[in-house]
Amino acid sequence: MTTPLHLAFLLFPNVTQLDLTGPAQILSRLGNVKLDLVWATRDPVMTDAGFAILPTATFDDVPAADVLCVPGGIGVTDVMADDAAMDWVAAIGGKAAWVTSVCTGSLILGAARLLRGYRATTHWAWHEHLALFGAQPVRARTVTDRNRVTGGGVTAGIDFALTLTAALRGEAHARMVQLGFEYDPQPPFAAGSPEQAGPERVAAYRRRMDTLAPTRAADLRAAAVRRGFS
Repeated sequence: MTTPLHLAFLLFPNVTQLDLTGPAQILSRLGNVKLDLVWATRDPVMTDAGFAILPTATFDDVPAADVLCVPGGIGVTDVMADDAAMDWVAAIGGKAAWVTSVCTGSLILGAARLLRGYRATTHWAWHEHLALFGAQPVRARTVTDRNRVTGGGVTAGIDFALTLTAALRGEAHARMVQLGFEYDPQPPFAAGSPEQAGPERVAAYRRRMDTLAPTRAADLRAAAVRRGFS
C-alpha cells in the first residue's frame, strides 16, 4: 500500500472559505490522500463568511507535506505579521514537492520567500503587490512555474485544483473529477473580471476593498521590509 499524498492547507482567521474549501474538495478526489487544515491551535477558526472551520492539525503536528496550499482572504496581512505562521509556511514550502496558493494566498507565499523569481498570480485587486516579494506577476486564472502553482481570485481555486490534479494524476483523472463535480461554469452575468465588469464597477469594488482592508497596501509594504525585501 503506497503512502498517502499529504496535502497541508493553511487555515487562518478571516480566510476566504471558498479559497480553501473549493480546492480542498477537488483535491480530495486525487485518491489516497491525507488532507490537513493547519493552524496554531485546534480551536475553531472564523472565516470571512461568518462561520468557523475546525483545523485538523497544528503547526507542530505537520512538520512536512507533499503539497502546501495557502488560501487567501482579508486576514493575509495578519498572517504575515505572525512569526509562527510564517515560519511554518516557509519550512513546509521549503521541503514540499508542490508549493501552491489560491487568491491572495500567493502574497503569503511571497512573504515567506517562496516565490522569488517565480511567475505567479493572485486576485486582480491585489495583483500589483506580488512584485513586492520578488514574484513575477502574471494575469491569468492559473499560473504554473516549475513546482509553483498559483490561482487567481477565489473561484479560480477550482481551476487551480484541476490543474494541480492533472499534474499529479494526469489529465484523464482531472477530466473525470471535473465531470463528477459538473464543473461547467456558465455565470449569469459577464462581470467576473475587471475587463468584463467595466471601470465604474471596478472603482466601486476598490472602494469597498478600501473599507474592508484600509491599510492593506501599507501592511504589505511593511511585511516586505520585515521579511527582507527592499
